Parts: sequence; C-alpha cells; structure tokens
Amino acid sequence: MTSLEKFTDTAYVLLRIMAGAMFACHGLQHLLGWPAGHAAPVASQVWVGGLIELAGGAAVLLGAVTRFAAFLCSGTMAVAYLQFHWKFHMGSGFWPTVNKGELALLYCFVFLYLACRGGVAWCVDPVD
Repeated sequence: MTSLEKFTDTAYVLLRIMAGAMFACHGLQHLLGWPAGHAAPVASQVWVGGLIELAGGAAVLLGAVTRFAAFLCSGTMAVAYLQFHWKFHMGSGFWPTVNKGELALLYCFVFLYLACRGGVAWCVDPVD
C-alpha cells in the first residue's frame, strides 16, 4: 500500500463534491446568467440543460441520489459534446482541442465514473 492509497476514498469524495459544485455553477450561468454571461431563453434546450446542470450538480455535490444524478449529468454532457461541439464534423473538427469540447467530454466521463461508484462517504445516500 502506497502512502497515498489510504486517501483514495477522501480524494474520490472531494472529486464528487467539486465536480458537482462546478457543474451547478454552469447551471446557474445558463439559467440566471450568474456570475457571468446571459440566461438562456426559458424552456429552450440550453435552459433545460442548465436545469439539469444545477439540480444534478447539487445532487452530486450533496451525494443525494448520486448514481442517478451523475448518470443524467453524464448523458447531458455527451449530448452537449455531440450536438454543440463535435457536430459530427470529420477532419480537424473531430478533435476536442479544436472544437472546444474538452470540458464537456471530461464532465461526461467524470460523471460516468461517479455514477458507477456512487456517493461513498460524506453523502445523503445510504453508504453501501
């Protein structure tokens, strides 16, 4: 056992909390235009995405229905990447560094991992 291995669960929980907090901030930006930007039109696709970001991010942050919330957030980011970043363009538009989809892809896979692992500790969910 390495010296850092004993902190695995703590590091995971901190990842869950920070990913949820940052995702909820994106939701606030899409819904209210806060802290910067402009609010999306009510009931638009971006507004619905913002609602999922805010509610899903808060749920992941708190560890409430973590697996479901994280899975929903992961799917939302998969759609965001495919529809708004990649747009099925081949050539250089395929690469996330070119189409500016790095954050959407990273969120997609972080939330997929969180959905597989659950709340673990410091969460509202009952711990397995």
